[in-house]
Amino acid sequence: MKINMIIKIENPADINTRLDVYLVKKLEQYKRATIQENILNNNILVNGAAAKAAYKLKLNDEISILEIFDKEHYELKEESIPLDIIYEDEDVMVVNKPRHMVVHPAIGHHEHTLVNALLSHTKELASSNFRPGIVHRLDKDTSGLLLVAKNDSAQAFLTKEIQARNVKRHYMALVIGNISENEGTIIAPLSKDKRHPLKRCVDIDGKDAVTFYRVIKRYGNYTLLDIELKTGRTHQIRVHFEYIGHPLVGDMVYGKNNLTLVDDGQLLHAYKISFLQPTTKKCLTFETPLPSYFLAALAKIN
Repeated sequence: MKINMIIKIENPADINTRLDVYLVKKLEQYKRATIQENILNNNILVNGAAAKAAYKLKLNDEISILEIFDKEHYELKEESIPLDIIYEDEDVMVVNKPRHMVVHPAIGHHEHTLVNALLSHTKELASSNFRPGIVHRLDKDTSGLLLVAKNDSAQAFLTKEIQARNVKRHYMALVIGNISENEGTIIAPLSKDKRHPLKRCVDIDGKDAVTFYRVIKRYGNYTLLDIELKTGRTHQIRVHFEYIGHPLVGDMVYGKNNLTLVDDGQLLHAYKISFLQPTTKKCLTFETPLPSYFLAALAKIN
């Protein structure tokens, strides 16, 4: 990424100042939380490498600012992007998100997101100014069903339902290796990886994370799984299966030797979701078939 600004620490008075504190004074237009988020996302580097917000500056350090993404002042734009809408009523939408689409704007992904497309489709989204309608997320390279709230009351209800673990989400995934047991549960707490801020890792002091899986079919050195999230931590499925030695095929972040079949994103599809309709409280369940890229990978190994 292009470097937009380089700041060299030359004033002895700045030595031992925290990186985020120094930048808040230097870049007065940004709040400290915004600076910290950009540091966390490796959008601000020290001497060409990732650093922590608490990093204590040294004489002659060079701070490289690639970009400052400020979500508080980011203006969401409507974009006419086709959507695969599985269901829609006055309160909710269920959208089949394609692989490679980011759910909402973030550093490096300011446009062409699902939120941009939703704004073009309807003006009746919940009123969050940055993530309107979004009550849960899918990773960029994960396809499948995503629940969207169309008003504030629906968003509040669905957010509570997700926190109470009442929204049931099922995924299909292809993993490396032959899983011998027909079903199992992975219980391993997760936290941010201190060495790689954009990654997650298993950490005894992390947040609880529980993943249930069932074998659908074995393909020699691959296993097709039905996975149910009992919790919804960031990258949970991807980290859990790397942890037990069966990383997802195509995952470019987690796992080794898993890019031989697919090398542009994990084979992970959210194929089923069940939830209570916010007004009627009727249980709704929707399913979507595996996308063509996933079926093509299975055909190669069948």
